[in-house]
Amino acid sequence: MKKILLVDDDQNLCNLLSSYLVDFNFSVDSVNNIRNALAYIRKDCPDLVISDIMMQDLNGYDFIKLLKLDNLYIHIPVIFLTAKGMTADRIKGYNLGCHAYLTKPFDPKELIAIICNIFNQINLLHKSNLVNNYKFLSNTKLLNIFNLTRREKNVLTLVLQGYMNKEIAISLGVSQRNIEKYVSQLLNKTNTRNRIELIRLFLRANDGSRTRV
Repeated sequence: MKKILLVDDDQNLCNLLSSYLVDFNFSVDSVNNIRNALAYIRKDCPDLVISDIMMQDLNGYDFIKLLKLDNLYIHIPVIFLTAKGMTADRIKGYNLGCHAYLTKPFDPKELIAIICNIFNQINLLHKSNLVNNYKFLSNTKLLNIFNLTRREKNVLTLVLQGYMNKEIAISLGVSQRNIEKYVSQLLNKTNTRNRIELIRLFLRANDGSRTRV
């Protein structure tokens, strides 16, 4: 189940939107300001954020700037849902990296379509990266040496891209606990102590094969 965070100081809107999104099988939490949103994300990273722009203290533009400064959260899609409907406002939002910009009042069906499209695009990107990393892994003999299973190879390809366990679990459609188990198996089989050593091992092997060619 995808987790969505709502960031808006209009509690009535948050309640209505939460109920609507839950009907489409999304898990939804809400906060009323940017500082609380950042604290929430550090504790439990959501799959997508829907944020107002006009709020007290920090605004939506500040929020997306702060997210994009941190590599741990730069991947989180942000949808602006706001009363600021001028063309210049939308351009500013897109230039900062928002994935979509909806002006209040809005059709909730359009919001659902946007959310589903974003998740579909992310899934397609993951599949594309998975294929590219299979090609990368085929260049090294380490796979045969370590006798990795198909699932371990799938997990390894995403580890090499820098994805965390939760993101890998979502991408492969399994529980985070299972991913933790597979990562531990990878570390044991490759005699590496952590993810960094694991990645370096395969990068060195790939660089060596390219050099010999």
